Amino acid sequence: MCKIKEMLRWKGPHFNVVSPNTKVLDALTLMQSENYSYVVVMDEGNYLGIMSERDYIHKIKVLGNKQDTATVKEILNGNLPVVNFEDDVNRCMVLMNVYKTRYLPVFDEFEFKGVLTMNDLITEILEEKKYDL
Repeated sequence: MCKIKEMLRWKGPHFNVVSPNTKVLDALTLMQSENYSYVVVMDEGNYLGIMSERDYIHKIKVLGNKQDTATVKEILNGNLPVVNFEDDVNRCMVLMNVYKTRYLPVFDEFEFKGVLTMNDLITEILEEKKYDL
């Protein structure tokens, strides 16, 4: 079973990083242009969380529909479970299931390295199954 470190290698660098003061609509525009369903929220090199399409849909109504002025820090999710380089796909699937999330931030020690998505894990599992046939 593939380790997370290997999966991040083929995924490449992430260009969907925003600051916490970014307007939600600007983050959504970036997500669309990069074809991602989330953005990584960083402040001065420190990981703060992830804002996903789902966060937007579920939380912007709570803010009184102020989507024109809302910032990413108002709706980001900073409480996701974290995985490290040595974790494997099975552990990630369990975490995603238990926490009902589609995203897992990846750290090497205390350094943010990227995000694994449910789609990344499914792709890896299908790739492994291809060779089992």
